[in-house]
Amino acid sequence: MKRLLGLSFRNKDLPPFSCEFVGRRRRVLDLPLIAWLTLIWVLLWSSPNWVNLLTGAVVAVAVCLAFPLPRVDLGLRLHPWGILMLAGYLLYDMYTSGVRVTRQVFTDYPHRAAVIAVPLRCRTDLMLAATAVAVSNVPGGSVVEVRRATATVFLHVLDADSPAVLDAARRSVWRLERLTVRAFGTTDEIARVAEPPPPIPAHDRKDGA
Repeated sequence: MKRLLGLSFRNKDLPPFSCEFVGRRRRVLDLPLIAWLTLIWVLLWSSPNWVNLLTGAVVAVAVCLAFPLPRVDLGLRLHPWGILMLAGYLLYDMYTSGVRVTRQVFTDYPHRAAVIAVPLRCRTDLMLAATAVAVSNVPGGSVVEVRRATATVFLHVLDADSPAVLDAARRSVWRLERLTVRAFGTTDEIARVAEPPPPIPAHDRKDGA
């Protein structure tokens, strides 16, 4: 028997937190949007009770079916294990990087800062932005520019005393990119970050590039 209702956790082709009605015309409902419209309905009536909640949900579903929005797939997928791995690594990296930056502040030895280019493997806007946000949350480095055409982030690092340190900074960005994609990326993007990182141009491998 053909299913009349499909849910996003069963059908990977659907956007996250959505469902679809299968009939003569395929209708996809965004569950967070329905919840938001239901909340507005309850607030308009100024009386939070079960009747207003149920009627608001019915009105929200009817509105979404009568006036469907164009389907926009942002390429966001939620992988619980990947999210836990990303969160754990970010907490660990923020702690260790914070300790390292604190040592640099209180040491008498001067460190040279630099801006380095780090080409990424994923080229979707969502994964580029998510990786840039994850990298900027870690002390000791911040993204100053994201070049969408070449999928390259430009990272400001506080410690650029040797090529080995710059290589370590790039590897850290690639590690965060891989963890971010494994947490929120599609199957194709996960396969892409499993490949070796892109080569670094020779002029970017110099000390303080």
